[in-house]
Amino acid sequence: MKKLTILGSTGSIGVSTLDVVSAQPDMFKVVALTAGSNMELLKEQIEKYSPEVVSVLDEHKARTLKKMLTGKKPEILHGVAGMIAAATAAETTMVVAAIVGAAGLVPTAAAIMAGKDVALANKETLVTAGHLVMNMVREKGVKLYPVDSEHCAVFQSMVGHRDQDISRVILTASGGPFLNWSRDRLANATVTDALNHPNWSMGRKITVDSATMMNKGLEVIEARWLFDIPVSRIDVNVHPQSIIHSMVEYVDGSVMAQLGVPDMKGPIAYALTYPARVPSGVKPLDLTTLSGLTFFNPDLDRFPALKLAYQAVESGESMPAVMNAANEIAVDAFLSGRIGFMAIAESIEKVMNLHTPHALNSIEEVLEADLWGRRAAREVLGVPQV
Repeated sequence: MKKLTILGSTGSIGVSTLDVVSAQPDMFKVVALTAGSNMELLKEQIEKYSPEVVSVLDEHKARTLKKMLTGKKPEILHGVAGMIAAATAAETTMVVAAIVGAAGLVPTAAAIMAGKDVALANKETLVTAGHLVMNMVREKGVKLYPVDSEHCAVFQSMVGHRDQDISRVILTASGGPFLNWSRDRLANATVTDALNHPNWSMGRKITVDSATMMNKGLEVIEARWLFDIPVSRIDVNVHPQSIIHSMVEYVDGSVMAQLGVPDMKGPIAYALTYPARVPSGVKPLDLTTLSGLTFFNPDLDRFPALKLAYQAVESGESMPAVMNAANEIAVDAFLSGRIGFMAIAESIEKVMNLHTPHALNSIEEVLEADLWGRRAAREVLGVPQV
């Protein structure tokens, strides 16, 4: 039986993970949960899964949650220290890292250093600190399983093949809600427009990242570290149907692909049970119902965020962490109505142009670069510093 800590249990990945746990109750035990501010959902999860440790955003929410619970209560912690305690709980054997954004880095790194296997849905962990995290994985001898549908597809397409035979990795992108919008129309895109994803149900921040295609840029950087492959050999194909989740091309011209309906329970179940496969609740794919599968190159003029991500990883060192920080601030400004849609990428580019990349030799230095990027983005956007 795998004993799980779920970082970000009330988000879309966390909820889907608990659906997988419910489908296979004899395979998993929930040891710890962490959440931000959705106390009602967290209360329901605690009552259903009986974790021993729970961590929330701050002390106020910890007190609120304690009052909401009746009967036997878990240990209720809060803040970064609480997340680390949950991630490193002695009984835990695998941590599902599903916190959105750079906030997931510290508890995920703590889990690895504590010798826990990790099912990684928090791509920012590798975007901001890829070389450091992968060094930790090797040092501690733990397993790092990809949960993002694209990286899980690549992982599956590599099984049974030699690394030296790989020609390139091809990540697929749905194109998001603005697939066919002109650049002029994008300038007037609203938050409601951006959150109307045609294929996937995700949180607000990730859905906006999908709309700008920054999400795919972050996935390019994540793939570079996960699979130890140069970014020059990682391509992106827009595939609006979201049936082929990604592909691996080999030197003999063969292409291996993983197909399935767009449902995150599939890659979550694979990460949790590898190398086994178990029923996950995902509907089987019926190819006869599809009218066709199409692929084309992304338009970097309409979606410059993807180009910026390639530039960031090519610059290397601290640039990806700064780019990611600027993106988080810009997306938040867009969601709060402070800036327009196209200003997201424009502000990220301005921040990147202000930054001189430097080596990052510790998680603390990554956090300093992240903080610099956030401050610079707020200054560029004219929003208050915090």
